[in-house]
Amino acid sequence: MFQVEIARPGGPDVLTLRQAEVPEPGAHEILIRVFAAGVNRPDVLQRMGLYDPPAGASLIPGLEVAGEVVRCGAGCQSYKPGDFVCALVSGGGYADYCIAPEGQALPVPKGLTFTQAAGIPETYFTVWSNVFDRGGLEAGQSILIHGGSSGIGTSAIQLAHQFGAKVFITAGSIEKCQACLRLGADKAINYKTEDFFSIVKEETQGRGVDIVLDMVGGKTIQKNIRSLAPDGRLIHIAFLESSVAEIDLMPVMLKRLTITGSTLRPRTLVQKTEIAQKLYKQVWPLFEAKKIEIVVDSCFSLEQVAQAHMLMESSQHIGKIILRLSEEADHMV
Repeated sequence: MFQVEIARPGGPDVLTLRQAEVPEPGAHEILIRVFAAGVNRPDVLQRMGLYDPPAGASLIPGLEVAGEVVRCGAGCQSYKPGDFVCALVSGGGYADYCIAPEGQALPVPKGLTFTQAAGIPETYFTVWSNVFDRGGLEAGQSILIHGGSSGIGTSAIQLAHQFGAKVFITAGSIEKCQACLRLGADKAINYKTEDFFSIVKEETQGRGVDIVLDMVGGKTIQKNIRSLAPDGRLIHIAFLESSVAEIDLMPVMLKRLTITGSTLRPRTLVQKTEIAQKLYKQVWPLFEAKKIEIVVDSCFSLEQVAQAHMLMESSQHIGKIILRLSEEADHMV
């Protein structure tokens, strides 16, 4: 098979396509012939030497795949060869074949292509775990989503809207803001020309939002705290600017705020399996009813992986960037 390896920490040019042996699945693992794989910012950070895989995980980048089960390890009960799945993995996605724990795989939703399905796992596992499990978002509440046009953002907008929340987003262009409004955002804020704190305060009559989902950090952290309503939750999932900031914690005390966050990759198999089961119950019906969608910006071949990373780093995309490894990628299940 072909797989992408990181020759050394550096820019997109260090991504190298090499031949390797097809891996063998272990107990309770499945081997997937990959039709499509998602590209995510953690892949970029790993390539740069800033985000090491968890102990025992594949060194090959790639955290989400979609394709066909071709082999099952001992004890597998959920899938059999020939089944079509998408899966969250801790590494190994940029390859013709990828191993996944069976508990982190889900059937490809009916009516979706493999290209679309490859954009589900990393984003939807992340959004559900943080916005609903940690944040406890409920109908009638409000959420501010930074980076609304990203893969995470486009997923979070749709889920929050479907579950009855009022959705505010920030994005960096008129085009991106319009895309977010089409997906269900109630208010789109261009952070390059507008102040999100002032707009949130005005739109909520001074109360603020119940949740802020942040992937920026840095100087945004204090404004996030100020933008929260009493008993609000600030949830960090990434730090595009910085994880370090000097902040005033007095509003946290006065408004009884919760500051939390999580990373998905190092969580346990049991935890990820629990998230998968919740997604299958709560979110899969929304996909199959066409109430939510996977927004795919661009597709690249495995040989074009460096170009995919350059696009990710440019932040010019809206939605997901996908590696298309097979002609089957565009087939609908």
